[in-house]
Amino acid sequence: MTYQTLLLDIRPPFAFLTLNRPERRNGMNFAMMGELLDAVQDLNANPEIRAIILSGAGGDFCAGGDIADLQAPNLSEAEQDQIVGRLDAVLKALNESPKVIVAKLEGAVMGGGFGLACVADIGIASTTAEFALPEVRLGLAPSLIAPYVIQRIGLTRARLLMLTGVRFDGVSAHEYGIINEVCPGEILDQCVNAILDQLRLCSPAALVATKALIHTVINQPNEQSLPYRARLLNQLRTSEEGQEGMSAFRQKRPPQWASSSNE
Repeated sequence: MTYQTLLLDIRPPFAFLTLNRPERRNGMNFAMMGELLDAVQDLNANPEIRAIILSGAGGDFCAGGDIADLQAPNLSEAEQDQIVGRLDAVLKALNESPKVIVAKLEGAVMGGGFGLACVADIGIASTTAEFALPEVRLGLAPSLIAPYVIQRIGLTRARLLMLTGVRFDGVSAHEYGIINEVCPGEILDQCVNAILDQLRLCSPAALVATKALIHTVINQPNEQSLPYRARLLNQLRTSEEGQEGMSAFRQKRPPQWASSSNE
């Protein structure tokens, strides 16, 4: 598909999805929210895709919601509900995606962009990336992203960041547990590619199953989830990919699904 606010480059087993409003620091306007939801839903249903790499054009990830749209007067209640529902659906589609979501974070990572970082499975940021939840300084609240922020970094840290709007860099974001890795901006692509090389070695079916496992057990007591966990393990170990993976390990060879970064 052709998008007005996004760039999409599908190179199986990966899809590179880029927020493309660099003149607005990739702020999410209403059009981008709709296109982002469509793109993520399509990619979630694509069996060739193992991971979605989310980034921003022009040196910024995402500066949050576009203030020009957020300040738009005379929106009906139905229109407001539609807009809110669209962004919430984007966050949910990414958070619960069967694909591995990798966020490449540089420049502005603020507001809604901060929320996108919090629903990624793996976040890699440049040391100079600028993180913030500035909503309270705009007379707003981080309403839609709040559950994901709190789940990502915990209540104590989330309270500080949400109630002050303080800005901080990629090094602090790593210390706070928002991201997995931080590196100088000049090697950010190299660090992202290193993660993708690791994902090439992973069974596609096992990745999907593990994503589902994470979201199933996170809020359940161990005893309650045990039947599901045991059944999942048995299903995977007897599956074609499970048998291939174990055989490859014993034979000291790459599994059939492993692909080269040069392909």
